[in-house]
Amino acid sequence: MGKIAVAVQEALKRRRERGEAGRAVGRRVAAGQGWSVGDVTCTSGPQDRSFEERHTRSTIAIVLAGSFQYRSPLGRGFMVPGSLLLGNAGHCYECGHRHGEGDRCVAFYYQPEYFERLAADAGATGTKLRFPVPRLPPLQALAALVAGAGAGAAGAASVPWEEVGVRLAVGAVKLAAGLSWDDGALPLNAEARVTRAVRAIDGRPDGDLSLGTLARESGLSPYHFLRTFERLTGVTPHQYVLRARLRAAATRLATEAGRVIDVALDSGFGDISNFNRAFRTEFGASPRAYRQRYASYGSAPPSAR
Repeated sequence: MGKIAVAVQEALKRRRERGEAGRAVGRRVAAGQGWSVGDVTCTSGPQDRSFEERHTRSTIAIVLAGSFQYRSPLGRGFMVPGSLLLGNAGHCYECGHRHGEGDRCVAFYYQPEYFERLAADAGATGTKLRFPVPRLPPLQALAALVAGAGAGAAGAASVPWEEVGVRLAVGAVKLAAGLSWDDGALPLNAEARVTRAVRAIDGRPDGDLSLGTLARESGLSPYHFLRTFERLTGVTPHQYVLRARLRAAATRLATEAGRVIDVALDSGFGDISNFNRAFRTEFGASPRAYRQRYASYGSAPPSAR
């Protein structure tokens, strides 16, 4: 049994021990301008009543464990691991667990204007700016995004939640509406726009380098910036930012005598454990071991220049 399924079983065990009714409990995982992500565990079962609720924002929930029945004005859907629950802002809905207990989802919430722009980027117009179906089944086209969200819920560090949310929304809109999966041509002046972004990242790796910020500075929507940047550089903006910050940190560790935690914070990392893990993955050594290789604090090593 995987880590996520085990967590659901532990939540169900605690509910039984306390004699509580089943309920859904969520925790915020990440958030930005126009979007947020929640990790939601539900302990309801056949013995619990289904209550009608309301989607306050456009919602895409990835089912990670368990199963349940979902009903909205769009119809009914049987939700299983890997499937996507789709909800339009303002729609009432109901979830039931008639045949089993518990489930866990990662839910992406989008403010209306933010979602409509992503839907338009996907090629939707008019009524297609809203979901026409209540769910998408487990599909190969979205498998990597589903797996990435699951890894984040299981505790993986440095998940690019904003990028996942943008790709997920565009992909879900296209698949739900039967639109072409082809991304089409790059925008005008694509290289100039990406060059501006790359130089901004390298010039201030500790700054606000969120996908939304970089997209605005490049004059593109988040989705078009993401796909353009990746097609031209071979990596996503998140991957490029992470490596730029690690390079900056490596140079400082090799040439300065400051504390490792200060180097991490000054390089744009908000968590020392994530910094240590990412640094070891990138350079094959911990920050302290890397520094010891160049203890003279002379010129920086080739990998850090």
